[in-house]
Amino acid sequence: MSVHARLRHRLLAVAAALAAVALLLTALSARAGATGGGLKSLAEAKGIYFGTALTQGNLGVPALTAVAAAQFDMVTPGNEMKWDTTEPSDGSYDFAPGDQIVSYAQANGMRVRGHNLVWDSQLPSWVSSLPSAQVQSAMEGHITTEVTHYRGQVYSWDVVNEPFNDDGTLKQDVFFNAMGSGYIADALRTAHAADPGAKLYLNDYNIEGENAKSDAMYTLVRSLKAQGVPIDGVGFESHFILGQVPSTMAANLERFTALGVDVAVTELDDRIPLPATSADLAQQADDYAAVVQDCLAVSGCVGVSQWGVGDADSWIPGTFPGYGAATMFDSDYQPKPAYGAVVAALGGSATGPSASASASAPPSASGSPGAPAGGCQVADSVDAWNTGMTENITLTNTGATTLGAWSLVFTLGGGQAVSSTWNAAISPSTGQVTATNLSYNGTLAPGASASFGFQATQTGDFAAPASFSLGGVSCVG
Repeated sequence: MSVHARLRHRLLAVAAALAAVALLLTALSARAGATGGGLKSLAEAKGIYFGTALTQGNLGVPALTAVAAAQFDMVTPGNEMKWDTTEPSDGSYDFAPGDQIVSYAQANGMRVRGHNLVWDSQLPSWVSSLPSAQVQSAMEGHITTEVTHYRGQVYSWDVVNEPFNDDGTLKQDVFFNAMGSGYIADALRTAHAADPGAKLYLNDYNIEGENAKSDAMYTLVRSLKAQGVPIDGVGFESHFILGQVPSTMAANLERFTALGVDVAVTELDDRIPLPATSADLAQQADDYAAVVQDCLAVSGCVGVSQWGVGDADSWIPGTFPGYGAATMFDSDYQPKPAYGAVVAALGGSATGPSASASASAPPSASGSPGAPAGGCQVADSVDAWNTGMTENITLTNTGATTLGAWSLVFTLGGGQAVSSTWNAAISPSTGQVTATNLSYNGTLAPGASASFGFQATQTGDFAAPASFSLGGVSCVG
């Protein structure tokens, strides 16, 4: 393919993707408050939420925001409500960045987790350099002003973020040094006075399993409850390394709920040493499913939030060199095996995000759903290991008219059985199968492509399908 042909192909694909995103966002905005399909509807059916984190810069990425709106029902601002953004200098407040996140959430029927009010990091230098006698008034003033600004708009606040060292001691930051451990109770009381309707959390990492740090958090929460301090929940950040989800996580969550507080997984990701292999992605799928299952097993676990939407906007590569691929969506915001595993953990179909997501595909623009009206091309690749495999398939519309929906038919090798999919619903799981577009990728303009894939078990035959057909017409391989 020539450079000009490749450029034309990419431009057509981008145009089609942007058009689909625009239609999706328009539809979602028109029905703000509706849950729609995706992870959020499955989670809501289980009585929990499924959220994500967004930054101000993310709002300008249509592919990202389309996935966020379709899949998640809770938003945590990545940086926009932290102290260095909201009060960069003493008494000078800037809530515009946070307001943008809140507006996006409201327009798409999402709630907001406020993050965060008191933290030793991302703290302006003017706070760190205050005389000890002035720290309490500065902290209380900051909390009161910010929480009052967002009163009635924020579901919960991470009032104090990451107060502990890994050994279970409290960090000796500016707040502790000025006020002792009592700063935590004071911060919670101040936030409650500013918005009695908001849920108030303490949030930390490496407390997901039973260890010295989680023991310290447990002791603190028990003490706060005994004192009558308004605390409603504990956030378990859950920044995991591949294969290291603690086996004691469910039991640990349970002991906190026994104190009378909610628990939530607040910043979930699962980082992989790069490059990620198919086996890594399979392990990651198991890790994500385990976390969701642990939450569902605890009646006081109210929800799960992934930190970021996809690998392209994840903080992991910039913070942990050599690691990445930590979310359920790849750098093109296409679902990975972890997505299918979470869908299954939430009780959805293992061959698609949800029945409603696949059933809501738009009618074909060519007049007959799935008809190629001129031609189609398929490229596919297989990665296999032991008794498993993944296959990635790209369908390209080489015809002259736009497809509004597609159903690609092919036959799996003997012994192959689909266990999870991304970007398509595939049925049945063995033999001759049909891959059908989901609600967000059914429209294919001439020259545009849609990529999807599946994970399957196999008994020795991991060959790719010999042929594909769309609307009864064979596609070029």
